[in-house]
This record gives sequence, C-alpha cells and structure tokens, in this order.
Amino acid sequence: MALYRRGISLIGLIYMLVGLYVAWTYDYITPGLLRDLAEALLAVFLWFLVLLGVNLNLGG
Repeated sequence: MALYRRGISLIGLIYMLVGLYVAWTYDYITPGLLRDLAEALLAVFLWFLVLLGVNLNLGG
C-alpha cells in the first residue's frame, strides 16, 4: 500500500516562484491586479459583511 504525500514538492514550489517572478517582470502581475484579487478574496470569505453593506474596497 503506497502512502501519498499531500502538498507540493520543492521542485514544484521553485517552478511556481520562478513563474511568479517572470510574470511580475513582464507585467502580467501588477499591483492593481493584486489589489483586485485581495478585494475579491475578502468578498468571498467575508460575504456576510458585503450583505450588511460593508465596503471591502482596499483604497483606490
């Protein structure tokens, strides 16, 4: 019986970090995109606050 390890390997982590760096360098990832992503994640996890009328915009 083989045991499977959950998670990401070291090579996979390095691959993703290099990919993030390249995407940032070539402006595929921008501060505006990160802010929009953070706002979306807040809205998903704090949806009850959105329903109560709380504005989750992070500046801008």
